[in-house]
Amino acid sequence: MPNRLAHETSPYLLQHAANPVDWWPWSAEAFAAARERGVPVLLSVGYSSCHWCHVMAHESFEDEATAALMNEHFVNIKVDREERPDVDAVYMEAVQAATGQGGWPMTVFLTADAEPFYFGTYFPPEPRHGMPSFPQVLDGVHRAWTDRRDEVGEVAGKITQDLSERQLAVGDGARPGEEVLAQALLGLTRDYDATHGGFGGAPKFPPSMVVEFLLRSHARTGSEGALQMAADTCEQMARGGIYDQLGGGFARYSVDREWVVPHFEKMLYDNALLCRAYAHLWRTTGSDLARRVALETADFMVRELRTNEGGFASALDADSEDATGRLVEGAYYVWTPAQLREVLGEADGDLAAAYFGVTEEGTFEEGASVLQLPRGEDGAVVDADRIAAVRERLLAARAERPAPARDDKVVAAWNGLAIAALAETGALFDRPDLVAAAVAAGDLLVRLHLDDRARLARTSKDGHVGANAGVLEDYADVAEGFLALASVTGEGVWLEFAGFLLDHVLAQFVDAESGALYDTAADGERLIRRPQDPTDNAAPSGWTAAAGALLSYAAQTGATPHREAAERALGVVTALAPRAPRFIGHGLAVAEAALDGPREVAVAGEVGGALHRVALLATAPGAVVAAGAPDGELPLLAGRSLVDGKETAYVCRGFVCDRPTTRAAELAAALGASR
Repeated sequence: MPNRLAHETSPYLLQHAANPVDWWPWSAEAFAAARERGVPVLLSVGYSSCHWCHVMAHESFEDEATAALMNEHFVNIKVDREERPDVDAVYMEAVQAATGQGGWPMTVFLTADAEPFYFGTYFPPEPRHGMPSFPQVLDGVHRAWTDRRDEVGEVAGKITQDLSERQLAVGDGARPGEEVLAQALLGLTRDYDATHGGFGGAPKFPPSMVVEFLLRSHARTGSEGALQMAADTCEQMARGGIYDQLGGGFARYSVDREWVVPHFEKMLYDNALLCRAYAHLWRTTGSDLARRVALETADFMVRELRTNEGGFASALDADSEDATGRLVEGAYYVWTPAQLREVLGEADGDLAAAYFGVTEEGTFEEGASVLQLPRGEDGAVVDADRIAAVRERLLAARAERPAPARDDKVVAAWNGLAIAALAETGALFDRPDLVAAAVAAGDLLVRLHLDDRARLARTSKDGHVGANAGVLEDYADVAEGFLALASVTGEGVWLEFAGFLLDHVLAQFVDAESGALYDTAADGERLIRRPQDPTDNAAPSGWTAAAGALLSYAAQTGATPHREAAERALGVVTALAPRAPRFIGHGLAVAEAALDGPREVAVAGEVGGALHRVALLATAPGAVVAAGAPDGELPLLAGRSLVDGKETAYVCRGFVCDRPTTRAAELAAALGASR
């Protein structure tokens, strides 16, 4: 019999709908049931493309005996962390505080008042590597609840009290200046892997937001070291196994410091952020590799993640079926020399093995290799046409393999990131199809996710909007996407929609006294703690994303409250950047824009004209662009006229404007554009 998850929209929850576990979705009714039965709650949090979530599901949640234990002694709640990032954040903070580490699947035991008292992540079906088995954990928690209920209640109350008293140190709220950004750059230099690119050791995550900061730092200060770190990191990633050498797009992270073996799931947010970073790297350097990777990543998103409704799906799974029908991590992507020869023949198979670094020993598991581009093996060394044909044939052969599952839910925030990336990439590389894909995704968000009070829903699936309210990152990232659409298309409606969202941010997410931001709205569901995390991890935090969108909107419109809110929010960068620059990368990039102005560029004339293109090629940090007819729909065009009947650009910065120009070279010089 299906459990209560059968009618949910989350693909992750639906994966568990046929479990023998009597799962509940997160709801007041579930906690009421626990209170009525006098049992604790078992909260299990994960997401659809999480490898170890699948492992624990197969080992424990599909096991009748384990499920019977769970059903007898607990009310069991399953949460998709991507649908409910607020629930995930609150309990992950508790797990990390108690155990010193965290991850998914996350397993937390709660009282009927949602107060946590015992924590963990993955538990094996039998004792292993010093870990108790999951049945042992279930039995131990049940005994403690039955025999020492008062003690459990005291522990839960103390943990909840400790969490509620945690204060986020945001410094004195001062906007970061030259010294803070210089300190951050120095800190990144110390943590930089000069051999393999990137920062820190294994596992190594693609530092897309740090790359954006480095590019902006170079643009503002001329720092060659910043540019070198950005360019070398991007090249090493693009040559490594973390990048799909056949189909484009990036995997979630590399398990090694050399970028060779990825954790194979492909996330929308990673690919959106990296697509934009590579496009901006090309804008700065003209690198052919950056251009290729930006376009291939954009094409991957449109080809493999676009939904029938025009939005973008969340992820592709790490696991897929191998030749024996087993679900195996990476099976879709890896190759042996024999498999290459089978598809390509002897000569081209040997060429492909050498070109992509496929060895008899293998670089992954069971003699298989992840395709790479070892340094020195590129199109300049071998016949480019022959390699292109090899790629095409391998891609076609791979398409015959069982494909990884796709999480089809549309997450507002990540679609906002994708809209910004596709709009800019399409404009920079003259790909109107990519801009059209960005517009279609924007249309879907407006039509389906945005209600008549400008409230944003977090998710949708198959054209049906989910029940969960948008969090700060949804409002901020969607506003960022709409601002990019306004700059590229010249359509004022996108700026208006961004304004609706950012007005809601000011009203519902900003603390009026301190200027700090919360991840959930003031009138949202009350959890044991109102989540508030300014650090940039896999994607920009809602906090720093809001600071960036507010800053750009203020530059486009002259809105003082939005500018002031952005500057107050950037105080957290002043507090965190000197200590942890890797984890405030987006905040640092926004701080660069604030320090540079950002510059406001109005182009009176044709959208897509020569000066509009030069403006979009600007490397000046965070420059905003408005293009259209004189006195057109966008506020920056007010009072802007043609000079001598020609397309004319106006550049302003900090309430001071340059004289208007009709010359592309003059505009490029003013904005740092070089392409």
